Parts: sequence; structure tokens; C-alpha cells
Amino acid sequence: GRRTQLLKGLPATSTVEENSAAGVSVYTFNVTVSPFASGVGALPTIVNSNPLTEAFDIESKGGLEFRVITTGNPVLDYETMPKSFDLQIFVEDTAGRTDLNILTIQLTDKNEHPVFQGNVAIQTVTIYVLEGMLPGRIYQADAADPENAKLKYSLLPATVPFSITKSGAIFSTKKFDYEKDPHCYFLNITVTDPDGLNSTKTVNINIININDERPYFTTKQRIYRIPEEQSPGTVVANITAKDPDDEDCPSRLFYSIQSSDRHFSINPATGVLQVTGRVDRDALPLRLHPNISLIVGVEDGLSHASEMEITIIIDDVNDNPPECNPSDFRKEVNENTTPGTFLVDLRNYCKDIDVDPSNNQFSFTGLSGFGSNNFALESAVSGRLVMTGTIDLEHPANPAVEVYTLIVRIQDTAHPNYSSKYPFYISFDNIIYIYIRIKPVNEFSPVFRNLSYVFSVSEITKVGSSIGRVHATDKDWPPSVITYSIVAGAGNRDYTNIFWISPTEGDMRILARLDYETTQKHIFTVQASDQEKSTTASVTVNVLEVNDEEPICSPNFFSLQIPVNLAVGTNINGFRIECQDRDSDPRSFRYFISEGNENNHFIFSPSAGSNISHLILASRFDYESGLDRNWIYSLRIHITDDNLVSARDKTTQLIKTGTVTLSIRVIPNPTTATTTTPGFTVVTKRENLYSPSAWYVPFAITAGGLLLLGLLGYLGLLLLTRLRTRRPPPINAPEKKKAKKEGVMTMTKINTVFDGEARDPVTGRMYEFNTRSGARRWKKSNEPIQPMLAMQVMPSATEDCGQGVDRAEAPSKKEPSEKKKELTAATKPAAKPSAGQSETPGPAGLRLQKKKEESQDVGLSSPA
Repeated sequence: GRRTQLLKGLPATSTVEENSAAGVSVYTFNVTVSPFASGVGALPTIVNSNPLTEAFDIESKGGLEFRVITTGNPVLDYETMPKSFDLQIFVEDTAGRTDLNILTIQLTDKNEHPVFQGNVAIQTVTIYVLEGMLPGRIYQADAADPENAKLKYSLLPATVPFSITKSGAIFSTKKFDYEKDPHCYFLNITVTDPDGLNSTKTVNINIININDERPYFTTKQRIYRIPEEQSPGTVVANITAKDPDDEDCPSRLFYSIQSSDRHFSINPATGVLQVTGRVDRDALPLRLHPNISLIVGVEDGLSHASEMEITIIIDDVNDNPPECNPSDFRKEVNENTTPGTFLVDLRNYCKDIDVDPSNNQFSFTGLSGFGSNNFALESAVSGRLVMTGTIDLEHPANPAVEVYTLIVRIQDTAHPNYSSKYPFYISFDNIIYIYIRIKPVNEFSPVFRNLSYVFSVSEITKVGSSIGRVHATDKDWPPSVITYSIVAGAGNRDYTNIFWISPTEGDMRILARLDYETTQKHIFTVQASDQEKSTTASVTVNVLEVNDEEPICSPNFFSLQIPVNLAVGTNINGFRIECQDRDSDPRSFRYFISEGNENNHFIFSPSAGSNISHLILASRFDYESGLDRNWIYSLRIHITDDNLVSARDKTTQLIKTGTVTLSIRVIPNPTTATTTTPGFTVVTKRENLYSPSAWYVPFAITAGGLLLLGLLGYLGLLLLTRLRTRRPPPINAPEKKKAKKEGVMTMTKINTVFDGEARDPVTGRMYEFNTRSGARRWKKSNEPIQPMLAMQVMPSATEDCGQGVDRAEAPSKKEPSEKKKELTAATKPAAKPSAGQSETPGPAGLRLQKKKEESQDVGLSSPA
């Protein structure tokens, strides 16, 4: 028909409170009809709802006024149901005009009572506390609030020796004494939400006694009498005992038969003595001795025990009963079978072995068993079993069992040949068991628990992961085996099947990777079938966006060089990194230097909130004091994004990480003078000795000196003789004396003493130095350190020659200071580098080496 404005007040939005009862008015609207219509042809109807629900209906208020009400099926629940429903309301007048509008109903929350969880929610929990146990926690109560509000626990009565914490943990506050304290306590646990709504549950606490007493029998009777051929389970006696430790509470005693016997057994917990095997009075040894003696024991579990002897007398009975072969029957009947249907004739299978006809007559009586009211025997003589009722397995009153066990007694009609002494005995009867299986009939189709299912799945969920489960039930009893399948809508243009459902469990899994950017929602149809009947339901899978892209930064590797004196706060070489992320905002990046940042010299600015960050020098380098030793820094930088993650969930949610590697070389200042006072200096003193391997050197010097002195003495003697003869003036006497002195200087030439050593801060090599002259040389790695002082190795040339190469003595205290100075001055210019001193570590060493070479030239030329 043609559409016109018939619904007044629609479209509109209304609200309704959760848990509203059926019939609550949600919204009222009016209906108008077109001028050519005589009235409403089709009353306002909810033709569709989103999401699909039957929780609302429309009823008339009279005339053309209507209202939307709740149906109570299902009951609205704010915590588990959608928060908004769009109802499409349709109306048509008699002229064929129609109107369709939407009423949006929003569900509002209502504070509900907190609910206990665990065992205490469904029953009164009993807690057992051992006597003498130290105070401590004995139980943990747990409750939940539908609105997730913070709950508070309390305990009543307040006088009991127990307490409860804010988290619901119950503690005992004392050590219990079973003999002095109550044996049982009843505690009321109350949990309250912030609005005062509360729930209360009860906990029963029993104090357990420590057993230290011997139990004793309270049964006085010692002799019992029973007939033979009693069925297994027949109670012979009820043996009782008590334990003084248990007082008024039930005793925890254990009964046993000490002597071996195959006819009887005793219940270890109750002390009931029962028949367990056939007791045949006519067989040996009971034929000769009809009395059976038993030793009954009782113990309390801690080796505290008592014993007593009882006697059981076996009386004879009629032991030729009618017999049936077989003694049990199995029949199968469809449910809802018509009453009166014949099942089995028992007389065809039973007989009495007594020869006398008066003794072989028997009857069928005592039809009993669970569900026996649905069956009957036509007569006691015939033994024909028929149906009398209709069995519907799905009916609520039906016990929902598949097999009924019926018991029929076969009784000998002949009077037993008992004496008048035993008038209370009845004739012996046998038992037939009839098992009737009710065959189910498939009458109902499966029904899904929900008309539609909605699941939310992260887009990074692994292929094969479970995303949810659908469930269907069948009213047939027993429940039919339901098979699940996807019948429509589970694929796309790339994949035939994106989802898979377990045929037996209804568990759904994904077969292909989900992509939020491609498809945000998948809708498909699932079917539940019991092999004969089937039904379908709609499944909606909402794809949730997650942070599945990691930052990509440029450059991801870079090498830098910086001077050692770079100012703090400087952007190093203007370096910066720029990061991009497909699913992250530029302000969501954070920068961390995870490795290689020794002494924290480097930082990134800004450290968070931008996709561009600069490398900054945070602190100066300090190589002089030894704080810094590393000249090359390999920095490993992690860049993380916090996309789609709140501050509260950053520790648990997915955060992607990018990595950048930087290599930074620190360049030393080339103008920096070599320091002679490093952070760690080892000072040693050496003794000026000749090498023992060069023994010929001092020998040659000594022999040469003696020959030279002898020659000079001989020449002086000749000159003095001529002077006395001719008396000429003395010529160059001081020069000859000087030449002699110079010769002595050449003969007393020794090695320079390096009495200290240190490490060069630039190259890291060790060098030696003389503390007086400043002379230096590089130290060989295999040269030992000389421990003696330099002042102890400066003897005169004469002393060196006289003492040899293996002895060095300090100058005598009697020598004048001038002689020491002359000796020291004489040894300095004669110093010469050794074979390992081809290099000199500094300018002072070069100057000293030059002076020594000049001194050597003078010393060599003077004697000539």
C-alpha cells in the first residue's frame, strides 16, 4: 500500500530499566488513519528488532492509543544483553495506507544485590578445624557484584572467635579446646555493596576432637538367631559402640570382623552386620553345627580398639522353592505404547522341583520396582505381564529413565512344614527381575540457546584459535546427539571458509587470518541437527582492531664521530630519527636506549610523544680521571608505540617495538699534552747495575783504566826527571790533568736509571721516566720492575771496577757532599739508551738523548 504518516510520536527514543517485570509500559504512541479509511486495518505490530528480541510487545490502551510494554521473556539484563534495541513498528489502515517507524529503547542499569560464588553460594559450607590448631585462615569467601562495585565483608555474631578480612578471608583467632569450647559454630557472612545492598550466607564450623580414648561396645546382646537362605543384605544385628572422645557428636569408629567368615560382613562405619553369602542349613558344616561364632572388633583410627564375641544360630526353613530359568527378562517397548499391550508370560519359564503336587504349586505376587505402576500381572496364577499406563519420556512427571527394573516374587503356595514353635515364618519365595527398556522416539527438533550469537575477536588472533561456542538442546529424552555445521556465509572472496565449527561441541575456530582494515564484521549461519530434524541460528563475529604494526625508523643504522670536548646539550651532528607506523599516531612513540649507553652520556629528545627525536649529549666525557674508558659507543635504541593502549593497560596489552643501532666514536683532542700524572701511577726505583751476561765490559774497563793510570804515572815520572834536569816551565799540566779526568769520566759511563713508570692516557702504553732528569722511554712488556732506589746505585768508577758486576754499594757516609755531586754530574752525561730504548716518549727524552750523545763524543775524543 501507499505509505503515509499514521504513527504519531514515532520515531522516538525511550528507556526501560533492567529486570523490569512483564507488562511494564515503555512508550505510548497514537495511530491516525487517512481521511478515506474507516479505521485500523492491521494493528501496530513489531515486525523486526535490532538486535533480534522478543522482550517487547504492543498492546492497546483504548481507541487509537497504544503502548509498548515488556514481555518478561527474556528478562532484560543490563550486564549481559545489548544496551539498545531498535523496534520497527508497522501499522495499516482500512484504506491500505501503511506506515513503518522505529522506536529506540535504551536499557538502563539498576543496582543489584551482590552474589556469592563457589560452594557457599549453593549450600551451607561446613569447615572442620582440628582441636589445638594455631589461629590462622580457615576459609576464603568469594562474592561478585553485577556492577563490579567494591564489596565489603562482615561476620556475625561478633562474639565468635573468628574474624573476616576485607577480601573475605575468615581467620580463627584462638586455639580451640574440644572439651571446653563449643563443638560447632554457625557464622553469617554478609557482603555489602557501596549502596547498602547485601547478601548473607552461612558457614558451619565444626571443631574436631583429638582421639585419645579406647572405644567400648554398647550392644549387650551376644546371641542372634536367623533363618537359613536369607538374601544378601539381610541385617543380622546392629553392633554399636562409643568413643569417650566423641561425647555428643557422632563417633568416627570403624567396625570389623576379626575371624574369617564368608557368610557375613559388617559395615565398617555403622556396625550393621549383614548376610553376604548363602547360608545353607542343609550343607556341611552347618548341618552338624548350626552355630557361627564371630569376633567383632571396633577401633577409632588411632590403634585404640576393643573386641567381643557374638554367636549366630541358623534356623532351618523350606528350601525347595519354585525356580525360574532364566530368572531375568529383557524387553524393549516404544515410548507412548498403548495400555494393555502384552509383554511376557512368566509361567512358561518357572517350575517347582517338589514332587508332591501340593508343594509344586506357586503364584506370582509382589510386582514392585521403580515405575511398576505402569505394569501389572493379569492374575497371580497366569503370570502374564501387560502395560497399564503410557510412558512419555519427555513428560515432566516422568522419571526420565530408559530401563525399568521390575521385581516379581514367585511364592510356593504349599504351607511350610514348620512346627508350631515358629509360627512367624512365611513360605520361601524366589525373585524374577524384568528389565523393560523404553525405546525413545524422536519427537522434537533441536533448539539453540540463543536466536543469535555475537562474538568479538582480535584481528591478530592465531589461525585455529577458538572464538566462541554455540549450544543447542533437544527436548527429546534421552537427549539426541546434536551435530553442528556452518550452512551459509562463512567465507569471502578470498577464502571459501573463514570459520570452522566442531560437529560435536559447537566450538568455532578461525581458518584464516582476520583483518580489521578489510572486514570489520562477519555474519554466517550455523545449523544444529539430530540426524532427523534441524534448526539454524545467526552468528556475528566482530573483528577488533589491535596494534599489529611495529614502528619503522630511518635511519636504522648510523655511524657518528664527536669530539671529546663536545658541549652538554648539543644535538650530536644534528642527528635525528624519524619513525612511521601504519596503525599508530605520531604522538604515540617512546624512545629507549637499551644497550651501550655507558655512564648515560646520550639521551633522545623528546623521549616520547613525537615520531621525530634528536640525539643529545647528556653529560661530558671524563677520560682524565678514568671514569670513562670506552672511546666507541654502540647504542641500541628501542622505539615503542602505545597505539590503542590506555595508560592502565600498557603493562598487559600489545606494544610493538622498532630497533635502531648507532655507532658513536669519540675523537680525542689532538692538541692535548701528554699527561705525566695519570689517574693510577706505579713508581719504582732501579739499581744501576751492569748486566751479568756482559762480564767482559767491567773487566775491560778496569784493565784499561789500570794500564792508562800506569802509563800516565810512567810519563809523569819521565817528565819530572827532565824538569829536574832542564827545569823547563810546566806545559799544559792542567790540561793533562783535565784529560785524565775526562778519561775517568769515559770509563765511569753507566746506564741512565729510570726509577718511575706510568701509563700514557692517549695510547694506553706504559713508559718509564727518571724523577731527576725527566728522561723517558717506552717500557718493554717483558722487562721486570727494579725495586731499588736510584741513590743506592751511584758508586765511583773505581768502586765499580773494584767490586765487579754483581755488587752495588751505597756511597759511604764519610764522603763529602762535593764528591757525591761530582759523581752524579759525571754519570749524567755518560747515560746511553739500551737496546730497548730506540724510542723516546716525549720532547724531554729527545733533549736528554741529544745531550748524552754529545757527552759520548767528548768522552771518546778526550783520551785521543
